This record gives sequence, structure tokens and C-alpha cells, in this order.
Amino acid sequence: MCLAVPMQVKRIEGGFALVSAGNLMRKVNIEMVKPLKVGDYVMVHAGFAIQKIDPQKAKDTLRIFDEIH
Repeated sequence: MCLAVPMQVKRIEGGFALVSAGNLMRKVNIEMVKPLKVGDYVMVHAGFAIQKIDPQKAKDTLRIFDEIH
């Protein structure tokens, strides 16, 4: 089973972005979903942003993750 996590773009550095979900921060490859801007939400899987997503859907999903954790 694969799991992708919604994360918010905090900083963009070339083909990579610093993204966060709660207190978790990661540097991920964003080549597959350019162009992005700071504040966008992306689905992250295995170190890659694989899809840009709606901010409300991202927040709802993160809230559910918090509830089951």
C-alpha cells in the first residue's frame, strides 16, 4: 500500500521545495508539479510532490490524520 501525504510548500529552491505538515518538514522534488508557489499544497510520496491539491481538501485530510494519530 502506498501513502501520499498533503504538505504545504514553505520555500522553493530550484527543483525542490521545503514542505510541511504540522511539525514535519521535508525537502521534496517538485519537478513533476511545476509551477508551484509558496503556500500551495501538494501530495508527497517517497520524496516527490506528485500532485497539487486544493487547500481545503489538504487541511481536511491533515485534520483526519491528526484525529486518528
